[in-house]
Amino acid sequence: MPIEPRVRISDDDRDRTVQRLQRAFAAGLITREEMDDRLELAFTARSHGDLAPAVADLPDEPVDEVVELNSTSGRVKRAGDWLVPRRLRIISGYGGANLDLSQTVIDHPEIEIDLQLAYGSATIILPSGATANADAVVTNWGNTTCKVPGRPTPGKLHVRVTGQLGYGHVKIRYARKPFN
Repeated sequence: MPIEPRVRISDDDRDRTVQRLQRAFAAGLITREEMDDRLELAFTARSHGDLAPAVADLPDEPVDEVVELNSTSGRVKRAGDWLVPRRLRIISGYGGANLDLSQTVIDHPEIEIDLQLAYGSATIILPSGATANADAVVTNWGNTTCKVPGRPTPGKLHVRVTGQLGYGHVKIRYARKPFN
């Protein structure tokens, strides 16, 4: 459904446009001067019609793809410096998932992690200040524990956790502080 040009934009609309301009500049599609002009346009726009010219001549952004990590009988583990996709699906028959996002590269203000675990649990470790919402997780024989704030905070990562667990639990927390 097309967006009506007279509809007012939100901060999220403006942020997405700014990020798109930054990616276009990094890819060499626009010059520094064009970037400055377009950013000014984006920051002063009030409606979708005002915002559209800032990106009108740029190529369409690729559609978000879902990155799937599959395991039949082992745990899916990711830690350290890794690039987190905007949408990540973990599928496992007899295993769980350990996802440490505390030292990762995350190019998106919001990411989605979809857990499809038949027999297994998941632990998701977030960077300091990140928020998470796990209301869409269904567990048949287990529970969901989220030890971080659930409401998004402007300028901080927000993680939406969804999915289905047959036998297992989900724990979302910050990284533990090292002992001195």
